[in-house]
Amino acid sequence: MLQLKQEKVQVLPALLCVRVVCLRGLCGDRTITKMSKRSKKTEDGTGDVDQDNGAAPETKKAKKGKEPEAPVLYEDPPDKLTAKDGRAASMKITSWNVDGLRAWVKKKGLDWVREEAPDVICLQETKCAEKSLPGEITSMPEFPHKYWAGSEDKEGYSGVAMLCKTEPLSITYGIGKEEHDKEGRVITAEFPEFFLVTAYVPNASRGLVRLDYRKTWDVDFRAYLSGLDQRKPLVLCGDLNVAHQEIDLKNSKGNRKNPGFTPEEREGFTQLLEAGFVDSFRELYPEQANAYTFWTYMMNARSKNVGWRLDYFVLSKALLPNLCDSKIRGKAMGSDHCPITLHLAI
Repeated sequence: MLQLKQEKVQVLPALLCVRVVCLRGLCGDRTITKMSKRSKKTEDGTGDVDQDNGAAPETKKAKKGKEPEAPVLYEDPPDKLTAKDGRAASMKITSWNVDGLRAWVKKKGLDWVREEAPDVICLQETKCAEKSLPGEITSMPEFPHKYWAGSEDKEGYSGVAMLCKTEPLSITYGIGKEEHDKEGRVITAEFPEFFLVTAYVPNASRGLVRLDYRKTWDVDFRAYLSGLDQRKPLVLCGDLNVAHQEIDLKNSKGNRKNPGFTPEEREGFTQLLEAGFVDSFRELYPEQANAYTFWTYMMNARSKNVGWRLDYFVLSKALLPNLCDSKIRGKAMGSDHCPITLHLAI
């Protein structure tokens, strides 16, 4: 009997050890499961929002056991250099949100501009005071007429620029309202046949904290453009910070409450078009999907083409007969946006 009791005492610790190991294994599995759920939340477009550009990371995680789907990329077709009536294109305008002019210059953005060779190059989100402009751009002989606008209150914030081969008839800054103009968001050039307006439209910001301001901007900016349009037709270009329709971004369902795709911002753009203006890209390519101009730096979004179309050439309807082509230069690197180019027969 004594011998049996000793054997029981020896077996009991062994059993206890087995139970402890099993419990640890269960705890480990549970922890891993929770981490996986957090990762999935960030990847499916419902996690963090990109603060600077109002775009959510939308790349979906591939299902377990399946190969990830190959990204659907947009191929920019050959440029159309004639209008519908046969007139040849004679005016080439390029627009690019550079996400910081000094960094963009270091990334050889000017080399691409020289290769593209537009008559006018419009830049947004320059984030650079005029006193700090890189010499490489201020001394460009290709564009002898250069114009800059920046934020009055915050150096390194917002900002737009316009570089022209030929001198405009006149240049104005802002839209005539101090609450908007102090952020350096608009330059307007008057040419003999049309106005050219470049704009960096305010973002509604993380948590939509500036959505009310954005709605006020949309009303005031539309009134400004309509006033110009009564004098002569216009071209509006730049980062308008809105994906107008579901076709204009990869993940529409996951971004309905994110800046750039709220019902209010989309309605603001709809009202602009109803005021007598045309989205030139959709005019020419109404059903073209996967054509984007912005990709967040997170989640390898650009290589997967998980993007937004935020950059536009908007025309007065009177300029439709002059429209030749509206291009998205998606292969040009140097920013989280790509450049866009417009061909007109003027």
